Parts: sequence; structure tokens; C-alpha cells
Amino acid sequence: RAMTAGEKLALVSGLSRATLELSDRGMRARYPNASPREIFLRLAILRLGRELAVEAYPEAADLAP
Repeated sequence: RAMTAGEKLALVSGLSRATLELSDRGMRARYPNASPREIFLRLAILRLGRELAVEAYPEAADLAP
């Protein structure tokens, strides 16, 4: 309650960045030989769901779950 709107925004922004970074690191750990594009596509599947990710990035369909 004592935080200003700007402080709250900074906190949420930092937490969002940390979450994205952790998911990126986790994906790289899971697929150490994957190219940057494959990591991007796998993260898209994770964040968007397979159906929407494939619609947005058709090459994501080639990745095994």
C-alpha cells in the first residue's frame, strides 16, 4: 500500500523479466544443443500453447513435444 504506482510498476516489471529469464535458462538447460531459433520456438510453445505458437510460427510444428 505504501508503494507509489511507479514503484509497483518497477516491481512487476522486474518480476516479469526474472520469470522470462528463468524460463529461457530452463529451456537452454533442457535443450543444450538447440539453436537460438529453436529455443525461441520452444519458449513460444510454452508461453502461447502449441496451437497458437504453430499458427504464429509454423516451423514450431516440427518440434517434438
